[in-house]
Formats: sequence, structure tokens, C-alpha cells
Amino acid sequence: MASETDRIFANFKEHSVAEFFKKNRQMLGFSGKTRSLTILVHEYVTNSLDACEEAGILPEISVRIVESGPEQYKVTIQDNGPGIPKKHLGKALGQMLAGTKFHRYAQQRGQQGIGASGCTMYAQITTGKPVHVISEYSGQRISADISVDLKTNSPLLSNVVEEGVPGDSHGVRVEGEFGECKYDRSSGGAFEYIKRTALANPHATLTLIEPSGDKSAFPRSHDQVPPRPKEVQPHPLGLTVSDIVDLAHRNGPSLKISQFLQNQLQRVSAAKVDELSKLLDGHTDGLPAVDFGKPAKDLTWPEAEGLVRSFAHPAVKWMAPASDCLRPIGSEQIKTSLQHILAPDFSAVTERPPKIYKGGIPFQVEAALAWGGQAGRRSGDSTGGDIMRYANGAPLLFDNSGCAITQAIKDVDWKRYNIKDFDQTPITVFVNLVSVHVPYTSAGKQAISDEQEVYIEIKNAVMDAARKLQLHLAGIHRERDRIERRKAVLRYVAQLSKDLSDLAETGKADLLEAKLRHLIETKYMGQIMEGEDDAPPGGNGKNGNGKDEEDEEE
Repeated sequence: MASETDRIFANFKEHSVAEFFKKNRQMLGFSGKTRSLTILVHEYVTNSLDACEEAGILPEISVRIVESGPEQYKVTIQDNGPGIPKKHLGKALGQMLAGTKFHRYAQQRGQQGIGASGCTMYAQITTGKPVHVISEYSGQRISADISVDLKTNSPLLSNVVEEGVPGDSHGVRVEGEFGECKYDRSSGGAFEYIKRTALANPHATLTLIEPSGDKSAFPRSHDQVPPRPKEVQPHPLGLTVSDIVDLAHRNGPSLKISQFLQNQLQRVSAAKVDELSKLLDGHTDGLPAVDFGKPAKDLTWPEAEGLVRSFAHPAVKWMAPASDCLRPIGSEQIKTSLQHILAPDFSAVTERPPKIYKGGIPFQVEAALAWGGQAGRRSGDSTGGDIMRYANGAPLLFDNSGCAITQAIKDVDWKRYNIKDFDQTPITVFVNLVSVHVPYTSAGKQAISDEQEVYIEIKNAVMDAARKLQLHLAGIHRERDRIERRKAVLRYVAQLSKDLSDLAETGKADLLEAKLRHLIETKYMGQIMEGEDDAPPGGNGKNGNGKDEEDEEE
């Protein structure tokens, strides 16, 4: 039996996270030729936007895509960000799960520290080539070729050159050659990604040079860097038992449990600690006792379990999580951007107040509708409804059907808002979800999971905007109806004036026609319009019981 066991475990080996993603690259979004190229652009552009905003710099980002072989492209991204110091260059672009974002409780586009390193890995496994990086910062220029040691998940730097540069030059330039890719102008292509990024980031200037040599520029329409979201402590209601244990052991070596709770979690005061202590000391509802005076590093799993259960106890009331860790795009910026890029005949924007999901994770939803003009998705000579999904200002182009944003929009009863067929209407629905922890369905970060609180808030935000569009469309329909009625009445004026003139034997048919037209325009049409002043049924956004649809959903 011993020899058989040894045989079974003879091939037992350890593998790095880099090796895992090499075999499962579809989890990073590399699952199709067009999609793979777009994901590459997405990862680099989001990193550039985050870096520029972190440094208070108005982003200027250029993307160049050159075809270098069959299904092979050279992609170059240049930004004007703060640059990456030499000591962090390798880890930033050549080591999975290394970065400045994963451990922070603040809104940001990137969250996992995988994206840029995943691109480096993709270059290696499809062309066998490293990526070339040039970083300028603090009067220095560092250039290097970077690859990933897949067995150890560590960066490999070669051809490193350091030199001084005059002035205050700063920014990062990344050049990589990638295989198994395809460039096209489809709805999931790099052009559409850049266009949508420009729409949600009006403070950024974006430029794309396509393989054909065509250059598309999206200049900024807003000249202020958005305020930086504040980093905050996690809220007790958003934590699991494992989270509490990890935080206590990592951050509380010299703190008592009572001090740890106040220092490492938000909304926990000394009075709240006393309240929790009394609840646990009294063994309420079978909760285990916790010694709040012992070192936090000695917190046990049963004690952490008791803390989490006490956090959610009905007798304990909590203030809502702080929302200054969120940074929405802003209603005015969205409206300006829609006009700048889509030039719609009508647009409506709504910004909902911050809410929480899973009890303690803050999030916020922004929604907008654009109707007419360049809004909607074009297919040949027809135009239909288009859904633009965003998470923290980054476009989500793939996995539409599995996304809570798509589902919420599809579940809206559009007929109630004077839109008979969404798929045949020139309308664009824009939704941006902002959160410190976006509930993505996978590491590819292209779809939002169906968290009930998030789904309801998205749907309500879209309906808020739809009510504004409904009033606009009702006005158009009333005006169209007025014109049709006027035409119907005027159709008989010439014959009526001639007949009346003949009966009266006046011979003044032309004069009578002019008077009848004037009478219709001034008096009778005014009476028609008086009856149309009220909005049509449902025009006020109420249901049959006089309740708001929003109240129905919630």
C-alpha cells in the first residue's frame, strides 16, 4: 500500500499563480481574437487613467496598433502619468497579484494586480517576446524588457538602461507584440473600447491609431481632474469571519481587540465596543463570549465568528458606511460627454445616492439615456437600442448576457415610457457602477454579478432617467398629433370656402378661405391644444395605484 501511495503522489507539484493563469488565460479575458486585443488595450489604458488621476494629472493617452504578422499585432500605449520607479517597474508589469490597489479600500478601476502582468504573460505565450517599457520620472528614464518567470511568478528584467532626462518629463510607454489577436471595428473592438472610455472619462484625451493608419482623437470635454476618492476602513457589516481574523492578526499585533475594532474598522466607537461587549458577555442568542481586553493577534476563529454574528444582531444599529471612498463621474460631466460624442436630440442623466450591498459595501449608480442623433447601435440602415456598461468608469464590452446591468435594463417595461420597441429605437442607455469592491463575475472583469441590492438600484436609476425621456417623447407625440389634426381640418378649407361662397353668391371664395384658415389657426387649434396639455396615461411615472415605480421595485 505504501508503494502505491508513493506512486500516486510521485507527480505532486506546486504551481505558481502565473502558471495557473497561463493554462486558464480565458479567466483573464483572453478567450477570442478580437476580445484578446481589446482586453490588452483595456488593461493598459485603465492603469494609465488610474495613475494619472492618482497624481492629479489630466490624462493624455495614446494607443497605436500595428499589424506585424498574421493575427499578430504590436501594441504601444503612451501616457503622461507620474511614471513607475525602477524598484517597482518589474513587479508592476511582470508579477501577478502585485500592485497598489488590491489591499486598498477605495474606488479604483483596477483591483487585483493581475491585468498588466497578464498582458506581459500573454505576449510571452503567443509570440515568445517580452514587453518593452520606458518609464520617465523625477528626471530619470528607465527602459527595460520585462517578462514573467511563470514557475515562480516573479519578474525578469533584461536590457535595462538608465539615463537622466532634462526637465520634468514623466510618463510610461509600453510596447508589446501579441499573437492570436484580431483587429476590427466591431462592438467588441479596440475602437469601441476607446470611444466608450472617452465617454465615461471626459477629463481625458484619448488617441487611437489603427492598423490602417487612421487616427481617431477624443479630446477632453472637461478640464478638471476628478477628486481622488478617499481610502477608508472597511465597515463591520461587509466583513466575513475570515476577514476579521486576517485583519486582527495582520494589523493588531500591539492592540487589544477593543482598540483593533476602533482603529481598523469604520463606524466603531468606544460606545459601540461596549455595546458589543455586553451583547457577547451576556451570551445573547448563543453568541460566544469574547475577551475584548486580550491582544488582537490572539483572536480565535470562534471569537471572530461571535463578533461577526454580533455585528449583524438586530439589537445593534449601525451608521451607513462612509461614501467618500466613492467617486462618481458626475451628472454634468456625463451630459457634456454624451453631447460631445453622441450629439443626441435629447439626453437625461440621473445620479442615485450611495447605497450598500452585502450589508456593508458602499456603491453608487449613475445612469443616462441618449435619444436620437448618434445614439443607439447601428446595423446597416437600421438603428436599435444600445447598452453601455461601466464599472468605476471602465467600459464592460463582453459577457453582456451574464451582467446585472444588462438584465436590469432588459427588465424595464419600456412601453411605459413611450418606447414601443427598445431594439428598434435610437437610444443609448449608459450605466456606471462605482464601488470599492465591484462584484465582478470573474477575473476578466467584464460583467457584474447579480447582487440583489445592486440589480434593484441599477433598474431604479434607469427608470429615473426614462421618466425624463418619457416627458420629452410625450411632447413630441403631442406636437405630431397637433400637426396631423391641423392638416385634417385644413384639408376641407378650400372646398368649404368655395361652397359657402357659391351659396352666398358673393364670389369671394379666396377671401373666405383666408379668413377660415386664420380662424382655424387662432381659435380652433387653440381649443385642440387645450385638451392636450395633460400628459398621457403613465406620463407622470405613477402606476395604477398612484405609487412610484421605484417604490414598487424596492
